[in-house]
Amino acid sequence: MLAFLLCLFGAGFIVTWVYYFGITMRQMTRLPGPRPLPLLGNVLETGLRPNSETICRCLIRLGKEHGPVFQLWLGRKNRIILCGAEYAAALLSSHVELDKALSYKFVEPWLGTGLLTGTGPKWKTHRKLITPAFHLRILEQFVDVFNSNADILVQKLASHVDGPEFDIFPYITYCSLDIICETAMGVSVSAQQDSNSQYVKTIRNVCDSIITRTYKPWLRHNFLFNLSSQGKLHWQWLDILHSKTRSVIQTRKKNLNEKKEPVPASDSDIGRKKCMAFLDMLIQSPGDALTDEDIQQEVDTFMFAGHDTTASSLGFTCWLLANHPHVQDAVVMEQRDILGNSDRYATIHELQQMKYLEQVIKESLRLYPSVFLYGRKITHDLRAGNYLFPAGSDVFILAYMLHRDPKYFPDPEKFDPDRFLPENILNRHPYCYVPFSAGPRNCIGQKFALLEMKALLSQLLRNYQLLPGTTPLSLTNEIVLKSVTGINVLLRHRDNVVL
Repeated sequence: MLAFLLCLFGAGFIVTWVYYFGITMRQMTRLPGPRPLPLLGNVLETGLRPNSETICRCLIRLGKEHGPVFQLWLGRKNRIILCGAEYAAALLSSHVELDKALSYKFVEPWLGTGLLTGTGPKWKTHRKLITPAFHLRILEQFVDVFNSNADILVQKLASHVDGPEFDIFPYITYCSLDIICETAMGVSVSAQQDSNSQYVKTIRNVCDSIITRTYKPWLRHNFLFNLSSQGKLHWQWLDILHSKTRSVIQTRKKNLNEKKEPVPASDSDIGRKKCMAFLDMLIQSPGDALTDEDIQQEVDTFMFAGHDTTASSLGFTCWLLANHPHVQDAVVMEQRDILGNSDRYATIHELQQMKYLEQVIKESLRLYPSVFLYGRKITHDLRAGNYLFPAGSDVFILAYMLHRDPKYFPDPEKFDPDRFLPENILNRHPYCYVPFSAGPRNCIGQKFALLEMKALLSQLLRNYQLLPGTTPLSLTNEIVLKSVTGINVLLRHRDNVVL
């Protein structure tokens, strides 16, 4: 009897599944893309055991074959992928379609419903409250934090000067983690000095766990994930991160209530001009607009979104500069024009003058956008060009391919910072280049990120010459775009280089 009931249940599930799959498929027949198989969808396109590398390669290939719009079926669930500026504009400019795609649920246990994952009235209120924290006048306070941590990065890299090629990415990642901890929470985790500390390892573990869950279908359901050994460890790690954030919030609130000066983040910060962390601004928001839980979620969101993305961009920028020495030389000449031969820190006004360095960073983000793919779950039928995307669909922007549209970027694989000269940007489609997204849900921290990258690259290139390694890039989409083979370069002291 039990076997009969199980067979009956299984048959009913398959019939229902095929029925709804057929309905959805008929709705989507006008969209290009590889033909899905019954039950399996496009599993043969992504591989029977898909991972971040194979999915990355698959999306790039399908974008070339089917773009600017195509669909990919994973079982009976389809994903609509946009690679064209006109289609991206329809989604990103919408003030209605603001909900994040279903895949973002995997970061909610860590971030809650902060700015990255939230939606609705709460998201709008928080966005309005937090936006002033990224005003240039506020960001100016953080330049010392950028520079002091860049100093540590330069010191840490010294052991590689005149040595064999090495992966620079871990050094940059720990530096960006130190910066975001100090600017978001006002505390130092000394990731560059102690990369094996519990907090630093826990952040990496949680990020890796989210990636694992994304590419293993049996771990996507909360019930099965929570029963797994991976799920149990994930919750233990999250408890460590949440406890740290809660502890810092309570300490900062107490100090602010008692009007005490913030404690220096580290011994090296003694005597440095004090600055407010983003946390302080959230605590002092008007009225009771933000609860302690809201503050924790927003701080955790800054931590998550503000270190790996910047590290990804910096890593690929270093690789491109190493492989294009004439561009690197032009950046260094600009540094000397602005700062002379001084080894002092650049001020915020001097960072703003580094126009060519900014072009280099933007061109690097065009070729290797930190966020390779990002998406929305649309709540209403969405018209884009000749296509109608039905409500309930997950629609993604494939920034990697969008940025390679030859209509807007001739010879798209070429690294050419002059693409971002003012006269070359003037008549370009506003949605053909969206490394920080665009529209109402654009990245609130993009000015912060750009200043940070300029400060780090300024010090790095004034001290060292980057030379190309022999190990090619092998791209993977692990929350942010990375290379599984690392970002391999060689270093030489800048003093020994004659331009």
